[in-house]
This record gives sequence, C-alpha cells and structure tokens, in this order.
Amino acid sequence: MLAQIKEKLKVFGPGAIITASFIGPGTVTTATRAGAGFGFALLWAIIFSIVATIVLQEMVARIGIITKQGLGENIRDLFDNVILRFAAVWIVMIAVCVGCAAYISGDLLGTSLGVAYLFGIPENYVAPVLGVIILLLGLSGSYKIIEKLMLFLIAVMCVTFITTMIVSGPEIAEVLKGAFIPGTPNGSILMIIALIGTTVVPYNFFIHATTVSEKWDSAEGLKESRWDTIVTITVGGIITAAILITAGALIHGREVTSIVELAAPLEPLMGEFAPLFISIGLFAAGFSSATASPMGAAVTVSSFMRWEGGFDNTKYKIVFALVIGLGIVTSALGLEPLEVLLFAQALNGLILPIIAILIMIVINKKNFMGEHINPLWLNIVGWAVAAVVSFLGIYSLVDAVTVFL
Repeated sequence: MLAQIKEKLKVFGPGAIITASFIGPGTVTTATRAGAGFGFALLWAIIFSIVATIVLQEMVARIGIITKQGLGENIRDLFDNVILRFAAVWIVMIAVCVGCAAYISGDLLGTSLGVAYLFGIPENYVAPVLGVIILLLGLSGSYKIIEKLMLFLIAVMCVTFITTMIVSGPEIAEVLKGAFIPGTPNGSILMIIALIGTTVVPYNFFIHATTVSEKWDSAEGLKESRWDTIVTITVGGIITAAILITAGALIHGREVTSIVELAAPLEPLMGEFAPLFISIGLFAAGFSSATASPMGAAVTVSSFMRWEGGFDNTKYKIVFALVIGLGIVTSALGLEPLEVLLFAQALNGLILPIIAILIMIVINKKNFMGEHINPLWLNIVGWAVAAVVSFLGIYSLVDAVTVFL
C-alpha cells in the first residue's frame, strides 16, 4: 500500500514548481487583504484564477512534452519573418527577465518577514542569507532537488494555512456563497485583478514547458502531466483560499498590510503556536517564490536562445546567478524601488496578452502538435481565458503607466 502511494506521488513535480512559484509573498499579502477588506466575497476570483491557470499551464505542458522543446523555441518557430521573430523573442524575453529581477528583492524580503517576526531579526539581514542559499541551490543544476523542495514547501503551506483556516472557524454558508456566487463589492475591482494577476504568472509558462521535458519524454506522459497540473495547481488554489478565508473570519473590516497581522487574532485560538504557524507559512511561500523567480528568468532566456543542457547549462546558471545576485544586494539595502516595480508591472501587462495568444496559436499548430492539438471545447475555454487575462494585462499596463506618469 505504501509502495503504491509512493509510486503515485512520483507523478507530481513540474506542476508543483508552478504552484510553489505563484504562492509567494504577493499572493499571500493579496489574499490576506482581500479577506480583510471584503470577507469571503472574492473567493470566486481565486476559483476563476485557478481554472485559468490550469487551462493555460496544461496547454504549455502539452507543448513541452509533444514538441520536446521549451515555449521559447516554439514561439521562435512560429515566425518565418526575421523581423517579427526578433521582435517577439526580445520583447517577451526582456519583459520576463526585467519582471523577475524587479520582484526578486520583494520575494526575498517577504521570505525573511516570517523569520524577522518570529526572532526579531531585521528583514534586510535575513534576506541576503536566504538569497545565498537559493543561489547555491540554483548552481547545483539539479532539477530533482528543486522539484522535491517545492513539493515539501507546498506540504508545509498546506499544513500551516489550512490549519489556521480551520481554527478560525469561518461560517461555511458564507464561504460557499463567496465561492460560487460571483460579486464585485464597492472598491473590489483592483483586488479581483490582483488576485488573478498573482496566480497567472508569465514566466511560469516557460518554466512548465521546460520542466515537463525533464520528467516525461513522450506522449505517454501526457496523462500523468495533466494529473500533476490539475492536482498541484488546485492545491495552490486551496492554500490561497485558506489564507483569504482566515483573514475574512478574523480581521474582516480592518486595514492590513501583511499576513503577520493574522497572528494576534489567532493567539486566543492557537496560543503560542499562532505566530509560529504564520511565520512558517510565510517563509515557505516566500522561499518557493524567491527560488522560482530567478529560475523563470534563466529558463526563459535558455528557451529562447536554444541553450541545451537544461538546469546544468553554464549560461543558465549565469542568468540565475545574476537575478538572485541582484536580489541579494537590493534586499540587503532594503530597496524595492517603486519605479522599477511599476515598470515591471507595465511590461507584464504588455506580455501577458501576447504570451496567452501565442500559446493558443502554438497549441493549434498541427505541424507542431500533430494529433494533440486542442479539441473545439478546449479552444473555446482557452480563448475565453486568453481574452480575460488579456484584459487584466492591459488594465495592469494602463494602471502602471498612469501611476508612473
């Protein structure tokens, strides 16, 4: 029995990396603020974001397994025109890398927040140390180590955040209402966009297409890959929902800036374990995202540049080291410049619609995918999801440009 369970668990991997990637400090903070500000009313947005992520990531994984290439290589192969190919490659590649570089400092500082809260050590002391650990992890060149680490961190987040949700004692009827009856309370539009935007992450498309080829080398792996994608990303949605529900049950109506503000209202219910649970959960979320961010930049560049060797390629390691090195320096200085973040937000707003549309084109190319192109129903769902994320991306672009100006 134990051997059977162990065998089934071997299926999980690439999808877990995607899940661990999108549950970072940004998602944790956004879900906390959504619950505090609107109770359970925005749970439906999390459900939508998970469905959208599963739809797009399943297609990307299928592309990786069938073509035996990363997403970047497939996008390059779409264009015969040299100018169009050059524009598509460099716009997307630069935008993804700048986004990863801009957010890495926040990821490291967010990761250190749990340790800082528990032990009273300044975040800018802890963050660089964590950055060095992640650097060594990336330089190891081992996909298996990263895969197992991400699975472990997801398990930690499940235990901590689901436990705190259960202890918080939410009203089940209200939770179900928020989950299945979409509503947009006054002032909630930007929060809805944020909830979806922190889940559908551009660089995760490139990570997924590349990592599936490390695990499966033929179409026989499609079923396992689909199972991996659906289960692990759904678990990620449950974790995000658990954070929102806990905040909605305990601090609804309060202005909050961080998940650590859940510790105090949890103390009457969990005693001295409340700060520990919140800190461990925040650390796991931050560390997984901070690991995925430089990986996203390195995988994207490797894919577009057709560098072979995957995680063990020296050029891959250089890109990884440059991004995490930038994070180590900026987090040590406590820097997270607003202008850079706004610029990254604007770039992500620009490329998210582009990548979503390119994914839909690649997945329907018979000379790329053969018999594994989308069926009609999945095309309808896929284009609908692409339209929604395109709207969100454009809205994010306009919002960033407006603030910047």
